[in-house]
Amino acid sequence: MPIRPSRTPQNQPWENGWSPESSRVPGTRRLWLAGAMAIATVAACVTAIVVTDQHDGDNDESAAPNPTTSASPTGPGLISYASDSPTPTASPTPKRAKPSARPSTGTPTAPHGSASAPTPTAPAKSPTAKPGSPPAKPSTTWRSVRSVNYPDRYWHIGGGLVKLDRVGGSESREDSTFKLVKGLADSSCYSFATSDGTYLRHRSFVLRSERDDGSSLFDQDATFCPRGSYYSGAIMLESVNYPGRFLRHKDFTLRLESYQHSGQYQADAAFRVVAGLA
Repeated sequence: MPIRPSRTPQNQPWENGWSPESSRVPGTRRLWLAGAMAIATVAACVTAIVVTDQHDGDNDESAAPNPTTSASPTGPGLISYASDSPTPTASPTPKRAKPSARPSTGTPTAPHGSASAPTPTAPAKSPTAKPGSPPAKPSTTWRSVRSVNYPDRYWHIGGGLVKLDRVGGSESREDSTFKLVKGLADSSCYSFATSDGTYLRHRSFVLRSERDDGSSLFDQDATFCPRGSYYSGAIMLESVNYPGRFLRHKDFTLRLESYQHSGQYQADAAFRVVAGLA
């Protein structure tokens, strides 16, 4: 095995007769390597930052709403975008017409079979107000007229006068039955005829049975207009030639008296037209 000459130790260059290389600075290679690594690291970081920014920009563009598309009415967010086509607006619902303040024509129910005059609960009206609307005009038919506060008593002709009596035999029933016809002075009102051809008319404000004398005064005295009553199914009868005066019973005699705001008057002047007794 050949013997290699020993290498001169380099840690003692001057003692061993050789001099170190002075053309380059010691550690230059390491510096170049470190600089190259630093540059590569910076380049990698810059590249990563650019790629990340570009990716975030793409995400922002894809997430941004299209301003030309109308926003969903149910979608979240506070900003809405206008639509290309106008959205039709619903027309407001028209207000209902306000009902008129016309008073009701209904009447309260009266007690039946009471022997004393009941006091109506509703406030009394003046006769000029003509409470309630009149019932339909009757055809020629036979009827009887019954009191409201004395329901067992009917209009009855006795001694030429019309009184409020209880019904007896057949003769009494015939005298309590009248032919209800159109008013002699006003066809929208009533006149009461008897079976023997007479009419009920007021004279000296008392109701009586008399024959028609053909005068205009008789026609007016024998005509009564139905008005609404405070008792269910009942009417009040107002004179044609004496407006404001109504037929009422007083001491069981039918007479014409001015309207009064009292419960007694309201009950005495209320009558029900029922089927004929005869």
